[in-house]
Amino acid sequence: MAKKLDIGMVGMAVMGSNLALNMADHGFEVACYNYTPDLTEKVLKEHPHEHLHGFFDLQEFVASLKKPRKIMFMIMAGAPVDSMIEALVPLLEPGDMIMDGGNSYFGDTRRRHDFLQEQGIRYFGVGISGGETGARRGPCIMPGGDREAYEEVRPIYEAIAARAGEEPCCAYMGADGAGHFVKMVHNGIEYADMQLIAEAYLLLKYAGGCSNQEIGRIFRQWNEGELKSFLIGITADIFAEPDEAGGELLDKIVDSAGQKGTGRWTSIEALRQGVNTSLITAACNARVMSNLLEERQEIAPLVQAEGQGRPGEDFVEMVRKSLYLGKIAAYAQGFSLYSSAAREYGWQLELGRIAAIFRSGCIIQAEFLNRITEAYEKDRGLRNLLLDDFFAGKVRENLSSLRQTVSCTVLSGIPIPALSCAAEYLDALGGRHLGANLIQAQRDYFGAHTFKRVDREGTFHHEWQKHD
Repeated sequence: MAKKLDIGMVGMAVMGSNLALNMADHGFEVACYNYTPDLTEKVLKEHPHEHLHGFFDLQEFVASLKKPRKIMFMIMAGAPVDSMIEALVPLLEPGDMIMDGGNSYFGDTRRRHDFLQEQGIRYFGVGISGGETGARRGPCIMPGGDREAYEEVRPIYEAIAARAGEEPCCAYMGADGAGHFVKMVHNGIEYADMQLIAEAYLLLKYAGGCSNQEIGRIFRQWNEGELKSFLIGITADIFAEPDEAGGELLDKIVDSAGQKGTGRWTSIEALRQGVNTSLITAACNARVMSNLLEERQEIAPLVQAEGQGRPGEDFVEMVRKSLYLGKIAAYAQGFSLYSSAAREYGWQLELGRIAAIFRSGCIIQAEFLNRITEAYEKDRGLRNLLLDDFFAGKVRENLSSLRQTVSCTVLSGIPIPALSCAAEYLDALGGRHLGANLIQAQRDYFGAHTFKRVDREGTFHHEWQKHD
C-alpha cells in the first residue's frame, strides 16, 4: 500500500469497529487489526468503507501507518493490553503513540505510561463513554497523557466526538492516568445515578401504587424539566416496552444486576484518598445484594415491614425532588474525588471542562451539567459543589422532600440505599456534631491515640479511669 494511513485501531469488536467507522466517516484513513482475523473480516464485509483498511499481520498493520504512528486499542482491559503492548514495542519507534481506549484501571495506565516513556513511546489512557451508539455517532472522549503529544491526535478525537452545541465533547484531562481516572469516576457517578433512578421506580411502584405505564409517563414528564438526561429518557422508554408474551418486558427481567468493576474501583480509590463517595458505594452494594436471589427469598419473611409509610398528597413530586437532590449529591461526591485526585497525582483537572464534555455523548449526560460547568467557571477552587449558590438553593428547596421520602420508605420496608446515603451525606456535611469526639475519646482510651480540645491548643492524652 503506497498511501500511509492516519491511525490504527486494534480490536474489532463492537466499540473498536464503531470508532473505526466513525473515524472513516470523517475522512481519516483507518487501519484495522484484530488478534483473531474473523472480526476484521466481519467488519470489512458488513461495513465496506473507502477509508477503512483491514490487516491480518501485526507488522504490516504497523508499517501501514504514517509516522509518528498513532495506534488505538479497544480491547479487553488487563492482561490483553499488556500483551498487545509487548507485541507492538519491537515494531515501533520513538515518538510513536499508543492510546488505550478501553476501561483500564488508571493505576495500570500510569504504570504502562512510565514503562513506555522509557522506550520513547508516548502512551495515552483514553476514556470513552457513550456505548455502541456513541462510538459510532459521537462519544464523549477523555484523553490523558503527554500534553504536547495530544495535539497530534486531537484533530481526530475532536472530529469524531459528540457535540454540545458547537463544542466537541472531548478535552485533554491531564498526564499519565488522568483520562482513565476521569472515566472511572464518570462510571462511578453513572452507578449512583442508575441506582437513584431504580429507587425512584421502587417508590412509585410499591409505595405510590403506580403501574409501569404510569411510571413511564411520569419519567417522560420529568425528562422535560430539570431532570432531563439520557438515563431518564431511556428509562421512560423501558417502562413502555411491551413483552411479546404480554405485559411489559421490564417485569419479565430477573431482579439481578451485573457490574464490570469501574464503580467498585471508584469506591476503593475514594476510601484510599479519604473522600466520601457513599452513594457510589451504596450503588455497588445494591448490585451485590441484587445477586443474592436465594438468600433474599429466605430472609424476606424475617424483615417484613410492620407498618406502611403514608405517601403525601403529592407523592410523585416528593420523589422527583428527592431524585434530583440525590443526583446532586452523587455529582458533588464524584467531583470532590476529582479535586482530591488532582492534588494526589499532580493533575491539572479542569472540573468545569470535565462537566462540559459530559453534556453530550456519554451515559451521564444531563441538563444540569450546564449548572456544574457554570459553578466551576465562577469558582475554579470550589471545595464542594453544594457550596455553589444554585446547588445550595436546590438543597434548601428539596431537602425536606428527601427526608420525607427516606422516612416513608423505611417504614414501608423498601430499600433505598442511595437516597438514604444522600440524606446522610447532606446531614453529615451540615452536622454540628457527628459523634467523632466520642470516637476519638475511645481511640485514646484503648490506644493512646491522643485528641485535640476545643478550649486550648495542642494534642493531648488522658489517663482514662474505669468507673463502676
